[in-house]
Amino acid sequence: MTTHPTRPEDRIPLAQKLVYGIGAFVNNLLAAAIGGMAIVLNLGLGMDPALVGLLGALPRLTDAITDPLMGYISDNTRSRWGRRRPYIFGGAIAAGLLFIVLWMLPSGQSEGFYFWYFLAGSILFYLAYTVFATPWVALGYELSPDYHERTRLMGVQNFIGQLAYVISPWFLWIMTNEAWFNDQLEGAAGLAVVVGITAGILGVLPAIFLRERYTPPPQTEAPTPHIKIKENAVRFLDGMKTTFTSSSFIKLCVATFLVFNGFILISSFQSYVIIYYVFGGDQALGAEYAGYSGTVGAVSTFIVIFFITWLGTKIGKRKAFFVSTGISIIGYLMKWFCYDPEMPMLVLLPAPLMAFGLGGLFTLMGSMIADVVDEDELKTNQRREGMFGSIYWWVVKLGMAAALAGGGFLLNATGFDVALEGNQAASTITMMRAFDAFIPAIASAIAIWAVASYPLTEDSAAEIRAELERRRGTTTGTA
Repeated sequence: MTTHPTRPEDRIPLAQKLVYGIGAFVNNLLAAAIGGMAIVLNLGLGMDPALVGLLGALPRLTDAITDPLMGYISDNTRSRWGRRRPYIFGGAIAAGLLFIVLWMLPSGQSEGFYFWYFLAGSILFYLAYTVFATPWVALGYELSPDYHERTRLMGVQNFIGQLAYVISPWFLWIMTNEAWFNDQLEGAAGLAVVVGITAGILGVLPAIFLRERYTPPPQTEAPTPHIKIKENAVRFLDGMKTTFTSSSFIKLCVATFLVFNGFILISSFQSYVIIYYVFGGDQALGAEYAGYSGTVGAVSTFIVIFFITWLGTKIGKRKAFFVSTGISIIGYLMKWFCYDPEMPMLVLLPAPLMAFGLGGLFTLMGSMIADVVDEDELKTNQRREGMFGSIYWWVVKLGMAAALAGGGFLLNATGFDVALEGNQAASTITMMRAFDAFIPAIASAIAIWAVASYPLTEDSAAEIRAELERRRGTTTGTA
């Protein structure tokens, strides 16, 4: 039973929730596209899986600097359009254009050429992606000060964002479709044009139609651009240090790192297991069934989001996380039994249960971090949505970088050889299946342990809000 009803002034109109959710669709579409299309570098170009993993990992290491820096810049921007919206607008357009250029791979080049071309292009793309995504994430944390309305907002944005994952499982099938493209390289280039244009057009909508709730207090000194670089650097580093001292925040980062990147580490393994174990090396048929499984999982996630959003408002966000993550562990373990060459349709069975992992994670974590931002303001007298959001997603992407690189090396460790097609060694298949099923299950179990001591509840969040309002001299809920 909800003990702190949402005030009318704290509710976010559905239209605004939907527009914010469009930003989630763009965010997920770009992330899913570059990750899902990278398999072409191996299957279409014959590039070493370890190099493909490095191409996924190395550009994300730059996020260690660019993400927190973008968060700091956004938090401290003073403009007539706000702290977030100018960057969301420009970043969406730049990211869409650079994604198109990234996949314009010329044919007949060496492995080294493709590696360096893709590495340089990826670094530029991720920079533009950061300029869009970091302020967009921060904007969501400040759209409502209410404990439950934040969960509802994150539920809506996660729901719309999942539409990208309904589409993305079919990317390999699209790129491989001989009726549309001559080869997978041509397919990747054509698909990139569609993805890039879609991201550019839709990504600007949150900047156009949403308004920032929080207005920073007037500065008593020169605006940030006029402050000496050294002073800005000190402030930036102090802000990062303060953020990492929040034990509540660290627990959420650790849990997300484990759940999300445990999944990412073996994300390519699912396709390989389906292709080379369930279908004996038939890439076309394997890609089709991988698409079915991904679509079932994505559609199931919509139901998961509704359920976990409701559950979070009834039993609290922490307990709802335990439920969603626990169900996903069952789904991961079922892959060991359900990925069966004799009954290929069983590959669909674990998908709805696995959907609880990421579906619950990204419905609850954004709402929980918004509560942490309030806790931080109570301690520091600063609103730092950008810094918290950027460091949170930097931790996610740092883990993703390690997971993508590790995935390539793990695949090599199994003894997989693309030239063998359907004649992979039995030990290779067994190791691929074990990694696919057990790594995300173990990581998710550890995540539950990490969140067990997360301290912010509905009651403590209400107490923090009341004190913040007393400081600001308002009881209206306006930040």
